[in-house]
Parts: sequence; structure tokens; C-alpha cells
Amino acid sequence: CDLVQVTSAAQMHQQALNYVTKATTFVACAAVADYRVADVANEKIKKDHERMQLALVKNHDIVADVAQLAKKPFIVGFAAETQNVEHYARGKLMRKNLDLIAANDVAKAGQGFNCDDNALTLYSAIDKIDIPLANKQIVANQLVSLINQHYLAKSTAK
Repeated sequence: CDLVQVTSAAQMHQQALNYVTKATTFVACAAVADYRVADVANEKIKKDHERMQLALVKNHDIVADVAQLAKKPFIVGFAAETQNVEHYARGKLMRKNLDLIAANDVAKAGQGFNCDDNALTLYSAIDKIDIPLANKQIVANQLVSLINQHYLAKSTAK
């Protein structure tokens, strides 16, 4: 396993596409910013006006681009949602051509961001599996086990 350091979403996109050709499984667990500033200033921006507008441009969707490869690996995505969790997760699963998506309701108190605990629901095209609220390490171990089970089932079905 190699550690590849990047400083931008564009670099992460390029490195992911470079390395994914060696992978059997791609777990897209790092959320890259959806947008970036269109023009980066080379000098300090002076405080000349009360308001300033920044133009944003969309970053590449790494997991969607990996899923479009001719020889794509088994792909797992994530969906952190605040409402209609199943609807948005299943939509993302299908729209991005993923094998699995792990969804969590980050609006629920006591789980998700800024907490030691989490709960996930894992969706595939044919099933739904709940991982109940527990310490994140326990949830992660269960998730990896389920990813492995789904990967093995798909690879033996070919």
C-alpha cells in the first residue's frame, strides 16, 4: 500500500485514477470538496469593499469517474445525509454506478460527525443492511466485513 500525498482535489482525482488500475476494491471514504475557487489570488486580497463574490467551479467526481472505467473495481461510496437518507443514498448508488453505498444520518444527535459513535445503512442494488449505533471502530470493522462479503459474492458470481 502506497501513501500518496496531494494538496488539491484535482491532484487527488488524478492519483486515484492512476492507482485504481491496480485495485480490486475502491472505497471512496474521503469526501473531496464539491467546488473550488475558480481563480486563486497570487497576492493578498485587500479589504477595499464591504462585499466580495467568489466564483466557484465544480471539482471532478472521483468515485463516479472510477465507476466509469472500462475495467472498474468493486466500488463502495458513502452518503452523509441530513434528510431522506435512503432516497438520496439509493439515488447516488445508481447514478454513480456503485456496488455499495454506506449511508448515515448525520442529523441524528449522538452519531456521525463530532461523535465517537455512528450507525450506517449499507445499500446495494438488491439489499439493505443496518449496522446499529456503536463505537466507530466497531462500525468500521462491521462495514469492512460486509464489503468483503459483497465483493466475494460478486466476484464468485462472474
